[in-house]
Amino acid sequence: MINKVVAGTLPHMPKKLVWLISKRYVAGEHLNDAIKVIEQLNSNGIKGTVDLLGEFITTIDEADINKHRYIDIIRKLSKQKVDCSFSIKPTSFGLLINKERCYGFVREVLVYATLKGKFVRIDMEDSQCTSDEIELFLRLKDEFPKNVGLVFQAYMKRTYNDISNLLLQSHTEKAPLNFRLCKGIYVEPAYIAYKDFHQVRHHFLEDLDLMLKNGVYAAIATHDPFLVREAIDLINRYEVPKDKYEFQMLYGVAPSLRNEIVKAGHNMRVYVPFGKYWFGYCSRRIKENPKMVNDIVKALFVRG
Repeated sequence: MINKVVAGTLPHMPKKLVWLISKRYVAGEHLNDAIKVIEQLNSNGIKGTVDLLGEFITTIDEADINKHRYIDIIRKLSKQKVDCSFSIKPTSFGLLINKERCYGFVREVLVYATLKGKFVRIDMEDSQCTSDEIELFLRLKDEFPKNVGLVFQAYMKRTYNDISNLLLQSHTEKAPLNFRLCKGIYVEPAYIAYKDFHQVRHHFLEDLDLMLKNGVYAAIATHDPFLVREAIDLINRYEVPKDKYEFQMLYGVAPSLRNEIVKAGHNMRVYVPFGKYWFGYCSRRIKENPKMVNDIVKALFVRG
């Protein structure tokens, strides 16, 4: 209860105070901050995926600016020769303003990323975006079969059917589907999303089973030790080669578990967010996971 109260008040605290807490989970405000983090991860055998923070924009001009920013990010990181991919939120490209313009902007990013041999993943946002983001992915997958992926959230009741439908529509041996599977972070009503912790776990594993047995490249995004163990059991059961899956975690979260997974010989990729809009990202993360308040206390009083 105390954790929930603290998490609920955090968005109203001074930004400088929130930054003391948030800097563990965000690389920084600038691209060079993200580059330093990815270089450090790479030195430990871990790949990165870069996310420029900022979503739910209000004008199409902002979407155009974000397009140019991402192309510049890909250009600079390609020169650095770091091992990383890129994650984008379609709302930051105008999905809720003009779907066709959004498609055009994201396509331009994919054209450049493909030229540089880079992979781009379309993040899944809240339920108002789900169908549109699947449609966006399918359009891009036709043109960029090996350079674009999508995210699914296990707590959404539609997810198993969505994955099944995409297997029928777009899955081939030459261009297999590439999905990140996570529990889900947005607050959704009970009629469309599972609320019970154990139910979410069950459906996460059900979705992952569907992906692995059908040859989907699975990016297994979890910080839950139980799900990690169960995922490894599924990987062993289906004899999935190491180049057909990876584990994914958020920067700053569960580093001990992350290191255990890497030591066990599994591929790991860490989601590295950066940018000036870190406040909303961190406020939402902490509100949705009040247990992070324990880290907040440590950050303020133990780490100084």
